[in-house]
Parts: sequence; C-alpha cells; structure tokens
Amino acid sequence: MSGTTTVWKVAILDMYEGVPNEGMRCLREILHHYAQVKQVALQLDEFEVREQMQLPGLDYDVYISTGGPGSPVESAGSEWENGYFKLMQDIISWNEQHGRKKYTFLICHSYQLWCRHYELGNVCKRRSPAFGVFPVHPTAAGQQEPVFSGLPDPFYIVDSRNWQVIELNEEQFEKMGAKVLAIEKERPHVPLERATMAIRFNDYCIGTQFHPEADAQGMLKHLLQNNKKENVIRDHGIEKYQDMLQQLNDPDKIMLTHDLLLPRFLDIAHYNFADKNPVTVV
Repeated sequence: MSGTTTVWKVAILDMYEGVPNEGMRCLREILHHYAQVKQVALQLDEFEVREQMQLPGLDYDVYISTGGPGSPVESAGSEWENGYFKLMQDIISWNEQHGRKKYTFLICHSYQLWCRHYELGNVCKRRSPAFGVFPVHPTAAGQQEPVFSGLPDPFYIVDSRNWQVIELNEEQFEKMGAKVLAIEKERPHVPLERATMAIRFNDYCIGTQFHPEADAQGMLKHLLQNNKKENVIRDHGIEKYQDMLQQLNDPDKIMLTHDLLLPRFLDIAHYNFADKNPVTVV
C-alpha cells in the first residue's frame, strides 16, 4: 500500500527586522509540534519582510505575520510595507474567488499595522510601555470565537508593546465585517480607554495585540533581564514582578493560552485545507 499526501504550506512573515527575539523560536516549535501530533505533511518557510523585503507568493495555505520592534506608524508608504499590504490584499481577493481559503494570523506589530492601514482605530503610543503577564477579557464576540475555545474569562497573555489600538472606527469595522475579540483588563483607577487586544478582521484573518506564541521559557528569559525587571517593578511594583514569575509555572495562565490559541487557529485552517485536499491512499 502506498499513500499520497498533499503538503500543507505555511509562511512565517518575519517582522523582527533582524532584532533577536523569542517569537520566531516559539512559532517554529508550535508549528513543528502541531505537524508531528496531527501527522501533517508541513512545509514551513520564513520570509524576512522589513530588512530584506522578502515576501511569499499566493502558493501558501497559511500566513503568520509576527510581532516586531519600532513604530507601526512611521513605516506607512515604505517599499516593504507597500509590498506587504499588496500581499495581504491579494490574499483577501483570493479568498473572495476560491473555495480553498488562505488563513492569516497577525501578531502584535502586524496587528497594529493592519489596524492603521485599514483605518480601524487610532494606533498610538502608550503612556508607558506594557510588558509582562496580564489578564485580558474576551468580548461577547470573543466568547463565541472558535480560536478562543477553551480559554477562560479572563485569560492570561504575554504583553510586550509600546503602542496600542484605541478609539475604534465603528463604521470601518462594520464595512470590513471585523469584530473585537478581547480587550485590556479594566483599571478603574486609570482614566484611559482600554485598548483592543484581539480582532477578527474577516472570516479568514485574525490578530492579537499580545503574543499567543510566547512560552514560559522565553518569558522567563525576558523577565530576568535587568532592564525588563526594572521596568516591570517601576510600573507595577515588586509584588507584581514576583507574581509574574510565579505565573510562568501555572498551566492555567500563559501556557494555557500558548497551548490552545494558535493550535485552534491551525486546526481550523488545516480542516479547510484537508477538506479541499483529501489524503488518498492507493
């Protein structure tokens, strides 16, 4: 007996601009683990978007666009960003015309870029950087979101950003069919609008302001760095810093998000792929 299997092609759009990070390691590990557990014939390719202006074509089934450093505002009109959003629009157009859909997941910097480019809200600097382990709340739409299935209210995330998305453009949300899936924890003592933390941009594209790929190993490495430690203690106090360290060992905190969120997204994307590309055994 011999078998024929169609390869599932996943592209990682690396937005880190050459800056050392844990995000790429985490994504590689999640994808290879997923393929091993689900017995998926995976082809995983990486494209350095911002420095080398590398972009995939439309021959991939899944596109994961990473977080990254710097301003999500100042790159407007740059050569790399023009190419990036041409690809994103090409994916949207493909999905409008074909039965086999292409799925996109946007993380942090990529999420901010989308919100700015498609005028979904005000992408602006935070009063102070956000870094650490924090609870976020799913909205009513988030509680119905299949990618969030199994996550409690609140669920815990790794946050690492200087920017935020607030003051949403409801008209543009309605036009795109976008929905807010999660928002920041309410802080009654802080008279500021809570930022959006996750959005379903369309039926085949979802994004998070936080890092669902982050694991305890990578977060511990960051929290032990002197500058990160000092920033957390300055902004939140020593007790919150120690609490974050303890939460890394809690399977119901960031590791639950790590273990559920991106794998749920991959489940949905692969189900569509496998349904349109049935595996045949000869």
